Amino acid sequence: MPKKIVLAALMLLTACSHPTGVMTPVSLTATTPKTSRVDMLVATTRQPTGNPATLFNGERSPTPHLTSVEVSIPPKREAGTVQWPKRLPPNPATDFAVLKVDQLKTVPEGRAWFRDHDQDGRALVFIHGFNNTYEDSVFRLAQIVHDSGMKATPLLFTWPSRAKLTGYEYDKESTNFSRSALEQALRVLAEDPDVKDITILAHSMGTWLAMESLRQMGIRDGHVLSKIQNVILASPDIDIQVFAKQYVEMGEPRPKFTIFVSQDDRALAVSSFITGKVSRLGAIDPSAEPYRSRLEEAGITAIDLTKVNTGDRLNHGKFAESPQIVQLIGQRLIDGQTLTDSNITLGDGVAAVVGGTARTVGTVAGVAVAAPLTIVEQPMRQPTVRNKGGTAADVSATLKSDPQAKPLTP
Repeated sequence: MPKKIVLAALMLLTACSHPTGVMTPVSLTATTPKTSRVDMLVATTRQPTGNPATLFNGERSPTPHLTSVEVSIPPKREAGTVQWPKRLPPNPATDFAVLKVDQLKTVPEGRAWFRDHDQDGRALVFIHGFNNTYEDSVFRLAQIVHDSGMKATPLLFTWPSRAKLTGYEYDKESTNFSRSALEQALRVLAEDPDVKDITILAHSMGTWLAMESLRQMGIRDGHVLSKIQNVILASPDIDIQVFAKQYVEMGEPRPKFTIFVSQDDRALAVSSFITGKVSRLGAIDPSAEPYRSRLEEAGITAIDLTKVNTGDRLNHGKFAESPQIVQLIGQRLIDGQTLTDSNITLGDGVAAVVGGTARTVGTVAGVAVAAPLTIVEQPMRQPTVRNKGGTAADVSATLKSDPQAKPLTP
């Protein structure tokens, strides 16, 4: 990737700015138009600032913290957008604004919050990506919940990102720092009798954190907890071959996986350049070989958003900024529904391959894929490698011993 393209992408990233310090609650007045409300529970491994305007910074805390946050969304706005205030304090009539913040001290307090906000026992856990502040992730989840129309209780896991372009390596290490905390948070959530099923929605670098926590859970227990039924990876910033290892090492049975990819994702192009020009999972063409034939053995649904247009100049947040796509998440994927029927209306059609059959699903090109990308490293006639009491080294040895193993390259 030429250096000038990297610089251009970084300039685009730099251009996206907004006021900081928006977490101080504001009050609605008698003249404030009716706004929408989103209540969420926020778990974080960030360090507290002691400042109510920011709450948490990008440094790492050895102790996780739990907070409930209520966000107000203005009545007039374009779907897919977060309306940041131009000045502080925010005006709820025109801006996203925080109405209430409560610090929770114990797990029972968190469970009581869930009972009070229960949506038929369904929980959505959102994990943000690189270059995000605490407030970035809060407002983004509020936008996703509102625009998707989902029937699930929203929970945010926000990890220590310094929200700087030069902080890529720090952010990546922060995801590793946070993987045990996320695993524990998922376990606590799954142990709650009021929780029936859990969907994980992770974006960008947050997909690495999600996969590492699920892999760790799988190595510990032999499989992922059964209540974790859906995992959605949006623009996954993961080395393709590493994803293959993570997938197989989480054991069986696995949750249903959906990935959103886009070949014009400029942020992932920069990530690939930084990480040694290794292809990122979120930038593959799932209809091209070897991906298509390798992936069709799996059960993962890959949805190609390359032809979807949004206001995102980096083409990295299409899953949240396209009204049709975010509604697909809220109304189909969280419910565990497949894309194998024709009851999807997203506009004029792009041929999609779902379960090996060409279909029209509006502006989305989907490919049903299955067993992990590890299937690329194993001959398809071999059974899926299980990790029952084994180690990552055992699995790797099994894969490498196969003389027919092939690299995951286009």
